[in-house]
Amino acid sequence: MRIVAFVAIWALSLITGAEAEPIALQKGVGVHGWLNWSPVEQDRSYKWPPYRTEKEWLGAGRPLADWPDGEVFAGIRSMGFDFVRLTVDPGPLLASDGAKRQQALDVLAAAVEHVVSNGLKVVFNLHSVEQVPAYGLKIISGSADSEGVTRYRTMVAAVAAMLVKIGTDKVALEPYNEPTHYPCDSSGSDDWQRIMSDTVRDIRAVSRDLTVVATGGCGGSVAGLVDLKPSFDDPNLYYSFHMYEPHSFTHQRPDGTTTFASGLPWPAASSTPEVVIETLAAQMEAAGLSQVERMMNTVAARERIAQYFEENWGTSQLEAVFQQAVDWAKANNIESRRLFMGEFGVILMSSDGSMGAFNADRLRYLTAVRQLAERYGMPWSIWEYTNPYGMTVIQPSGPALPDLDLLKALGLAP
Repeated sequence: MRIVAFVAIWALSLITGAEAEPIALQKGVGVHGWLNWSPVEQDRSYKWPPYRTEKEWLGAGRPLADWPDGEVFAGIRSMGFDFVRLTVDPGPLLASDGAKRQQALDVLAAAVEHVVSNGLKVVFNLHSVEQVPAYGLKIISGSADSEGVTRYRTMVAAVAAMLVKIGTDKVALEPYNEPTHYPCDSSGSDDWQRIMSDTVRDIRAVSRDLTVVATGGCGGSVAGLVDLKPSFDDPNLYYSFHMYEPHSFTHQRPDGTTTFASGLPWPAASSTPEVVIETLAAQMEAAGLSQVERMMNTVAARERIAQYFEENWGTSQLEAVFQQAVDWAKANNIESRRLFMGEFGVILMSSDGSMGAFNADRLRYLTAVRQLAERYGMPWSIWEYTNPYGMTVIQPSGPALPDLDLLKALGLAP
C-alpha cells in the first residue's frame, strides 16, 4: 500500500508541477529600444522583416563610435546583472500570421538566443506601444471576450512555443506590460482577471515548464496586483509589479518647452518647498526663460511641490507600498520571492535643469527601493539599460560607459 501511495503522490506531482519553480532571477535591467518600436513604412505598416538590428538600436541613441568595443550583452553581464527584461513590440506578430508570423518569430528567437549566449537569462516581455494604434494597448483594454483579446492570446501561445525551444531554464514569458484595466478595486469588471487567467491557461497548454510572469491591471501597479485573484497560480509563476511611487518624484517631467518640473528631493524631509522653488527659479533664469515665463511656471509648480512635501514621502511610505504586495502574497500562499519588481527608476535631471531629480536624490531613492525588494527576496529589473531621459545604467550621453554611482546604488559595485 505504501508503494502504491508513493507512486500516486509522485504521479500527482508530475501532473500539478508541484516540484517546479520559476527560473532563478535576481538582478536585471530592461532593454527597451532594441525590439520595441519596430520600424514602419510611410503608410504605417510594419517594415518586413520586422524589428531593428542591434546596430540600428545602438546607433539611434548616440553615435556608434561612442559604443566601446565588445559585445553589449557581455558588458551587461559584466556589470553584475543576471538577466535582462527584453521588451518586444507585439504589433508585428499581431499584424501577421502563417509563414509571415513565423519569420517574425524567427527574428525574435535569434535575438533571445544572442542574449542568452552571453550568460544572461531573459524575461521576454510583450510590451505594447502605440506607433500603430491598431496593435497598441487598446487591443487588450476591453472585454475579455473581444476579438482583439482572442487574437492576442493566440499570438502569446505562439511566442511561448518559440521560447520553449530556446530552453525553459533560460527564459521566462511576461505576456503583458502595464495593462490599462481600471479601477483597481472590486468596483471594476472582472475582465482583466479573466484575461490573465485565460492567458496563463493558454501558455500552460504549450508548456508547464515555462516560467510565466503574471501582472495585475491598473498599469501594472501594486494596486493592480493586490486586486488580482491568483486562482491560476502554479509554482512556475512570478507576479509582477512596477515601482514608481511616488510618481511625482520618479517622473519629474515638464509639460512643455518653457515649463520646468524638477528638483524634488528624496526623501522629502531632506529639503523644504522654499529651497526647491528657489532652485527652480535659478535654473529657469540660467536657461534664459523670460520673467513672465518664470513667474507662470513657478505658480504652476507651487501646488505640485506643496503636495509632495505635505505627503512627506520617505522610506516609511515605500515600506508600506511593498508591504501591500507582501501581504497579498502571504494571503494567497505565495512566497515573496515569487514577487517580481519588473520596473523601477527615476528620471535624472537634464542638463538644462528642466526635468528630473538631482543625482544624489535619485541614488538615495534607488538604493532604498532596491534594498526593500531584496529584503523580501524579490528579483528586480531596473528601468533601463539606455534611454534619453537618464533612466539608464550607462552614462546618458557621450561614451556608453557604466554609471558606476548608479551600479553602486544597485549593489553591483563596491
